Order: sequence, then C-alpha cells, then structure tokens
Amino acid sequence: MGKITVENIKVFAHHGCLSEETRIGSDYLVTLAVHGDLSKASVSDSLEHTLDYVHINQIVKEEMALPSKLLEHVAQRILDRVFKELPSAQKVMVQVSKVNPPINGDVEKVTVRLKLKRTLE
Repeated sequence: MGKITVENIKVFAHHGCLSEETRIGSDYLVTLAVHGDLSKASVSDSLEHTLDYVHINQIVKEEMALPSKLLEHVAQRILDRVFKELPSAQKVMVQVSKVNPPINGDVEKVTVRLKLKRTLE
C-alpha cells in the first residue's frame, strides 16, 4: 500500500451558511491523502497504474466550484468522487479549510477532515 498526498490546493469558492459568504466567496485550502496499491506503478512507470494527482486536483476544483452550506458536505462530495473515479483508491482523507472565516475573531482557518475506506461489495 502506498499514499499520494496532494497538499493545500488553493481554491476560491462560495461556501457558507450566510448569504454574504456565498455571494462574496473566500479562499479555501484542500488536502487529500489517497491510499492505494502503488507497487505496479513503481515498476511500470505508467500513469495508468497510479493514483493520478492531476485527476485528484481536477475533482477538487470541480466539487469546490459547487456551493455548499457546510464544509462537511463538500468534503463528502470530494470523497465520493475519488472513490467513484479512482478504483484503486482504498482509503482517502480529505481536509477542507476555510481561510479567514467570518466568525468574529482572529482565526487563520477552520478545517473539516473526513476519512473513508472503500468497502468490499
């Protein structure tokens, strides 16, 4: 088992419960750690045998472009897409951080982290 981590993908998006948040938008950072069997890729040197981080980045950008009230919701959508589109992904952790959240305080960011393992069908 191996792991590919894509750290701090910077995205401007329109998430939040307040109408101002969804209208104005803000900066987000998204990190994914995707576990899977990388042994074949380490021998073949072929993109088709690995967990493609370009594809992971594209999933994040597309899902972050769809407004959600809660960070938990967008994080779950990202997890669902990774498992659907990357069959070799066995375990995924996604972390979505809202930078400078409007919570009436000096807070750098608020982060939601979800983890999920593929279930045997």
